[in-house]
Amino acid sequence: MIIKDQIKEIVENSLEKAIKENKFAPLDFPEVKIEYPKEEKFGDYATALALESARILKKSPIEIGNTLKEYIEESDLIEKVDIAKPGFINIFLSTNILHQTLLFILEEEENYGRFTKNNPNKINIEFVSANPTGPLNIVSARAAALGDTLANLLEACGDIVDREYYINDHGNQVYLLGKSVLYRYWESLGKSVDFPEDGYHGDYISDIAEYLKKNYKDKIESFKDEDELIDFFAQKAVEYNIEGQKRDLERFNVKFDIWYSERSLHKEEHVPNALGKLESCGKIYIEDGKKTFKSTEYGDDKDRVVVRDDGRPTYLLADIAYHIDKIDRGYDLLIDIWGPDHHGYIARIIGAMKALGYEDHRLNILIAQQVNLIMKGEAVRMSKRLGKYSTMNELIDEIGTDVARYFFIMRSLESHLDFDLELAKRESSENPVFYLQYAHARICSIFREAEKRGINYNPSNSSIEFLNNPEAATLLKTILIFPEEVIDAANSLEPHRIANFLLKLARVFHKFYTEHRVISDNIDKTNTYLSICGCVRIVLKNGLGLLGVSAPERM
Repeated sequence: MIIKDQIKEIVENSLEKAIKENKFAPLDFPEVKIEYPKEEKFGDYATALALESARILKKSPIEIGNTLKEYIEESDLIEKVDIAKPGFINIFLSTNILHQTLLFILEEEENYGRFTKNNPNKINIEFVSANPTGPLNIVSARAAALGDTLANLLEACGDIVDREYYINDHGNQVYLLGKSVLYRYWESLGKSVDFPEDGYHGDYISDIAEYLKKNYKDKIESFKDEDELIDFFAQKAVEYNIEGQKRDLERFNVKFDIWYSERSLHKEEHVPNALGKLESCGKIYIEDGKKTFKSTEYGDDKDRVVVRDDGRPTYLLADIAYHIDKIDRGYDLLIDIWGPDHHGYIARIIGAMKALGYEDHRLNILIAQQVNLIMKGEAVRMSKRLGKYSTMNELIDEIGTDVARYFFIMRSLESHLDFDLELAKRESSENPVFYLQYAHARICSIFREAEKRGINYNPSNSSIEFLNNPEAATLLKTILIFPEEVIDAANSLEPHRIANFLLKLARVFHKFYTEHRVISDNIDKTNTYLSICGCVRIVLKNGLGLLGVSAPERM
């Protein structure tokens, strides 16, 4: 029940009628666009069609608007239409459609804000994908919250979504991890070692060494070659860390469908195959013994080496191969969420996809900006290698999954986030999560009180009469745009829009609750206001569910 789409159809039909009745010439009119007015007094929806058509029709926008107004107001959906300078058509919804929406939402319940498609897109969204060299930190936690919420939104819109984690278990970082664990292992046996300066120094490295000593000591002692030993330690350390990351992510309400190993990408020859495809397209040249991709043809600041002069592929070539493989797996759309240090990497990956003939729209790369964890007014420095960081697991211990997820989602991906730990722990209306959950719990308590009083609640006994007040009307108008917000947030890849919408809804509800007694001696009014509260409860629960946040019934 997308009211915005219905309004668009009404305006389009009004234009067709005006043309048919010779009010307008049958010209090439601009597409009808429906917007939300900036202020409530300007209506519920608006269109600039009259303004945009003035040059074509050679008429004033006000004259065009007044002509269309007559046709638009014929619809039962519309209460009235105002024409405002310089030519906006402002549309006000009827109370009748608000009542219909109320009954519709109560019938839909958990399905309100969810859609089905006859031909759903198959989407791969890859996020987090942190190096498996230690526990997940709060930067990864932000990507986890955003990626999972975006996946929820796309699923709510009827698409098929796979959440994928790309395990970077190949290359120098993993070698250093294996070496670090091996040297801690030797230290635990009393050996004197010169621990690598560029190794990993966190306490968790010793934990992994102890785990391997307990479970693989005989296997370890069978190795004679140090490089083979380092490789074994690296593989087992990656497995250990990935299992820990999986536990932390599931605790954070994030469950991946696919865990894809970079090592397997190399093992299965995807990397040389990708090089062959780029060479066959004429996009590779050799300079100083290095094979180089012509990435400047696609907006990069310089061409990029994909094979070093010693024959080893660069990380870029592996990444290109990985994206080719994702497309070969049949996905219509790929979405990557990367960290802030990867911004310059976008042009070369998208360039490679273009070079191989893939359409631009099939790959979307989003950058999740930096997170600063603020504790007592000071930023916490984070470094996985030095062992100075706040892990995602520690953050959950401190403030819980609900608060952590919401705080990560409430700002746009492109915004730097100062995560105020003190605010996150506060149980007051200043904390947006507490404010939202309290609104849901309060509504649940209203229904418990109605049941306690023996009130025969029946939404069909609700009355339009009691919707004719500013607070009830504004609240229902806010509720009815929830499905539109879900679609817009999914299409724009902006999960924070749902967090902002829910806050607005909670504020509008609290104003309604302050101005109107829900349970009264008037049974029709009580049924109407309980029905409104029921709708708010449904939207809060459904919206919080999209964010991966719980909706408690008691607080």
